[in-house]
Amino acid sequence: MLVALTGTPGTGKSTVATMLASKGWNVLEVNELARRHDLLKAKDTVRDSFELDPDDLQEALDQEGFDDGVLVGHLAHLLDVDMIIVLRCHPDMLAKRLAQRGWPGPKVRENALAEALDVILSESVDCDVPVYEINTSEMTLDETAAAALSILAGEKEKYAVGNIDWSEEALRWS
Repeated sequence: MLVALTGTPGTGKSTVATMLASKGWNVLEVNELARRHDLLKAKDTVRDSFELDPDDLQEALDQEGFDDGVLVGHLAHLLDVDMIIVLRCHPDMLAKRLAQRGWPGPKVRENALAEALDVILSESVDCDVPVYEINTSEMTLDETAAAALSILAGEKEKYAVGNIDWSEEALRWS
């Protein structure tokens, strides 16, 4: 089974992935996959990010034969997976996390707004595979990893889509 661990930057994906790997899960970072296959060619200087074509990523994933484990990254949900876990974070807390990383104000704002508008969750739900969401806002990293492991072990109802709603925050960030 291939599981996408996705979410807006700053929600805890990479750290949770490291913890899942320590528990024996096969983990592959989408950014590493893109680097290995030389897919990071065009850089959007305004947004300070590389443009990646999901079709190219899918082809690279198929070439590597990675079809059992956890695929990690904010684009992971756009690939052919069997389940999606979306890490979520309140936009205010997310903005603080990104600012602490030294991200520029416009990029912090863009990501906080994307989180408030459920962008990654909406894209995930459109994929026609089971989708679950974890609110990492007040969770420790250990608690977040435990929640992900719980989903992977079959606990679905507690993490069903629709339990997190920050739509009222969108006006503050737009």
